[in-house]
Amino acid sequence: MKVAVAGCCHGALDKMYETLELLQRRHNVRPDLLLCCGDFQAVRNEADLRCMAVPAKYRHMQTFYRYYSGEKKAPVLTVFIGGNHEASNHLQELPYGGWVAPNIYYLGYAGVVRFRGVRIGGISGIFKSHDYRKGHFESPPYNQQTIRSAYHVRNIEVFKLKQLKRPIDIFMSHDWPRSIYHYGNKKQLLKMKSFFRQEVESNTLGSPAASELLQHLKPTYWFSAHLHVKFAAFMQHEANSKEELPKATKFLALDKCLPHRDFLQIIDVEHDPNAGDSLEYDAEWIAVLKATNSLVNVTQSTWNMPEKNGLHAKWDYSVTEEAIKEVLEELNHDLKIPCNFTLTAACYDPSKPQKNMEPVHTINPQTTEFCAQFGLTDINDRIQQAKEEASGRAECEEEEEEEMDSTGSAEEPSEYNTDNSGLSSFNPDEIMLDEEGGDEDLSTCSVDPSPDHPPEFSTSFSDIRIMPDSMAVSSDDAMDSNNEELEKSGGSKQVEEKSSTERSLKRISGDENGNSGVKKIKRRNQAIYAAEDEDKTD
Repeated sequence: MKVAVAGCCHGALDKMYETLELLQRRHNVRPDLLLCCGDFQAVRNEADLRCMAVPAKYRHMQTFYRYYSGEKKAPVLTVFIGGNHEASNHLQELPYGGWVAPNIYYLGYAGVVRFRGVRIGGISGIFKSHDYRKGHFESPPYNQQTIRSAYHVRNIEVFKLKQLKRPIDIFMSHDWPRSIYHYGNKKQLLKMKSFFRQEVESNTLGSPAASELLQHLKPTYWFSAHLHVKFAAFMQHEANSKEELPKATKFLALDKCLPHRDFLQIIDVEHDPNAGDSLEYDAEWIAVLKATNSLVNVTQSTWNMPEKNGLHAKWDYSVTEEAIKEVLEELNHDLKIPCNFTLTAACYDPSKPQKNMEPVHTINPQTTEFCAQFGLTDINDRIQQAKEEASGRAECEEEEEEEMDSTGSAEEPSEYNTDNSGLSSFNPDEIMLDEEGGDEDLSTCSVDPSPDHPPEFSTSFSDIRIMPDSMAVSSDDAMDSNNEELEKSGGSKQVEEKSSTERSLKRISGDENGNSGVKKIKRRNQAIYAAEDEDKTD
């Protein structure tokens, strides 16, 4: 089975599908499946654009709305995960996954599906430590904080995925697993992207949560995007027991979807020739969702997942073969995912633009049906209930205050400064094209690097590249990665912050002394996106 893998799509669906059609005409290669590793941008209308965490000048409608409306249909089954530049209100409707358009399927916050016997998993969003232990509490209309926290990975999704025991063939994440660069041609990566040097040397580039999943799941393939550079790696895993066979993961990061960029890869994947052509539920994953349903949290309070530390009566939520069998029986052994896509928002009309359209919190019928079928909590319904309860409490408190005021009680002054005039539109989480800061969170490493078997890294790319059956390993790369002393990047003078707002932002994104990494991150992000405007004019 031929699988096409794309990096950051950024809403350019026409370009992506046209490239696949060109591939078929020129090389007689027709992929059976297309995977997209985030920043898909399923934007239906102007309200969706307002929910995408990018500067206003980069909020473009692109072409997804044509597939949403039915004007066009994806020529190949497309499965994608979310990134950090998404219409978060749209994807939030489908926390467990679902169809965003005919033939285009979103995996949800985390998910596992099957296609022709191939097991495909993924986790959406990017890692930020300050939101990692929170629940999914956000809902539109978003504020400056929640428009970004909505796409941050949560520990509950990682916990669910870690309950899986059966092998995974393909896994997708938007940001790279931390330390994966030590298993590829690191020298070539830094030659192409020198602004990664400090984070690579300090082992802070990428997601520790994704790294944890990589070690646990040990998939045959792992695909990522986010950093807008192509990079290959080969990671040999240690066996957990003498009985376990050695496993290895072929990692590939893809570039973004733009002309003259190497954003698409074709791989051959072994599949079940007797399996049907429909996308299917994964029985073990459904069983895990049922087992962990009691852990669902829709508050922003931080909490830890159950561990074997004496504080939890239960910490192992992996499922038995009997539980998997029960799922199969519930579905009458028919795992086909129903094609139940429905419109839940007005579609963009170029002839009648609605710039003032406001986003609303929507409960998607697909999610309602899925939760009812498997006895799961509808996260959006729970959020809506929490909002209504909070609104009711606020009304009661307001009535009590009015009663107190009517008795002549004077209001005591607050000890906190309520002036919010200093709030900035600066996005500390965002990879921006200009002056904005970066997405990667700088926290401790969770993987010990081992450059035993890095692959050869190709330095010349075309729009389409067909991956060989096996990835070549170069001993020279290993020597470069392990023994060469990399030059330290030069320091830059710290610019004194003049306003209280700027000082506050430094404290948020820096260390306890106020030293900020924003300046360094800006250089990297500017370099990542430096050619974007130029590319758009080509």
